[in-house]
Amino acid sequence: MIARILIPVAAMAGLGLIFGAGLAYALKIFKIDLDPAMFKILAFLPGSNCGACGKAGCAGFAEALQKGTAMPAGCVVSNVEARRSIEELLGIAHKPKVKTVATMLCNGGNRARDKFVYQGIKTCKAASLVFGGHKACSFGCLGFGDCVRACPFDAITMGNDGLPVVNEKKCTACGSCVKVCPKELYVLSPETCRYYVKCSSMDPGSITAKVCKSGCIACFKCEKACPIGAAKVGSNLSRIDSKKCQNIGKCFEVCSTKVIVKRIGDQIC
Repeated sequence: MIARILIPVAAMAGLGLIFGAGLAYALKIFKIDLDPAMFKILAFLPGSNCGACGKAGCAGFAEALQKGTAMPAGCVVSNVEARRSIEELLGIAHKPKVKTVATMLCNGGNRARDKFVYQGIKTCKAASLVFGGHKACSFGCLGFGDCVRACPFDAITMGNDGLPVVNEKKCTACGSCVKVCPKELYVLSPETCRYYVKCSSMDPGSITAKVCKSGCIACFKCEKACPIGAAKVGSNLSRIDSKKCQNIGKCFEVCSTKVIVKRIGDQIC
């Protein structure tokens, strides 16, 4: 009776020893020796592992920095002080970086008509699969906040007008909102450019005017008013060239549908 109990126990113990020895050998063969310098670099990285740098988390980015295949500015989440510290650690010259922020290019929300009542799963991704979404404007925001849930830094909230609001002070331009929006309404733009066209509709102006109270109708007023040619209308949509724009604001003043907005810190007007 005792033998019947001891034999299985001994067998399991023997297997445990064999597997344990195998794992120990594998760890010895395949172990990775981390350079202490990597730990110093990691100490200055945010540890958010957002993947915006294109590497496998902060550890992957630190390894790329050490090998010289990446630059500190590649981490959009790091602040200026952290990037300077990494540059000093690696012995490379500091290069100033213009901060970019997520910009949502739709001003519809509650101002845009619905073409039917959507009663499905309350996500933009799911809604977009039903005839392109319930908004009469096929380019417009669906308002279910996929971008809000995707932002790892709580930089996006839903406004009372049914549109997401980006807090530029919190935004790190990680690009999570860009990836998750099924309507591709987000772009990363330099915060130094204070004016932008908050619309993505390329429908003719007459159609846009019927479905949205605040869409670009391609009236060309902004293009005519801009003295430096930064505002241009093409494919029924106005766009402001951030490289040319000097924040004069003439386009903002003449826009008849108020779709050109001005950023002031983390607010827009």
